[in-house]
Amino acid sequence: MQVEKNKKIIIEKTNFNLVQTLECGQVFSYYKENENYIVQSADKVALIQEMDDFYCINTEDTDYFINYFDFNTDYIKIKQELSQISLLNEAIKFGYGIKILKQDIFETIISFIISANNNIKRIKNILFKLRQNYGKKIGKFYAFPSMSELKNVSENDFVKLGAGYRAKYLVKVIKQLEFFDMEGSKTLSTEELRKNLIKLSGVGPKVADCILLFAYSRFDVFPVDTWIEKLYNQFYEHCSNRDKIRNILVEKFGNLSGYAQQYLFFYKRSYLK
Repeated sequence: MQVEKNKKIIIEKTNFNLVQTLECGQVFSYYKENENYIVQSADKVALIQEMDDFYCINTEDTDYFINYFDFNTDYIKIKQELSQISLLNEAIKFGYGIKILKQDIFETIISFIISANNNIKRIKNILFKLRQNYGKKIGKFYAFPSMSELKNVSENDFVKLGAGYRAKYLVKVIKQLEFFDMEGSKTLSTEELRKNLIKLSGVGPKVADCILLFAYSRFDVFPVDTWIEKLYNQFYEHCSNRDKIRNILVEKFGNLSGYAQQYLFFYKRSYLK
């Protein structure tokens, strides 16, 4: 990795694939513009160009996106350890370039409440409209709105954005988050934090695990959705109890559970079917 004039990150493709990273279900605030990708997080933005052997990440916030894309974590070591399991070996070969993003906590909570029982195209569209309608304009882009910018948004306003039945959860959770110490919660154990997240409106076990993994970088969690349930039934045993599946897989993969989940999720959804 190279950083040029604090405005450009050059990262080789050897252990990083932008499309795999963006399209493995962990993030929704990105889109393609001509041949480039625009990635937004909170009030930050990056334009990413793909070259033959590397990506060029253009941004005013290089330190933020080095952390966001988790470029300082040794994924080679992680993949070597997980690859000892045959199923993971195939999944890692397929999704070799996935990085688990370090996302803004508030944005992640709102995004994954919107994601419940939803498709990626609609989720991205709702979040895009949310930025345009309530976020600060930064150049030609819009920041993700802050809690204070959303606190007076009504249920009907969220419905107009396309949030549907999730609108009532969004109104309630924004009020709840005024009394939820998002930064201070980083000191809690994973189980304590998970219990606190599940108390929030619109946050169930799977959404809580996604928030833990993608916003709090807790890798001892294993979000279980339809794809993971199908994969578990295909390769382990028949089971429809997602809490049981989660507990068994966390016990199996330990502190690498979050990494294993992303490789397996991407492999099942994109290849195995």
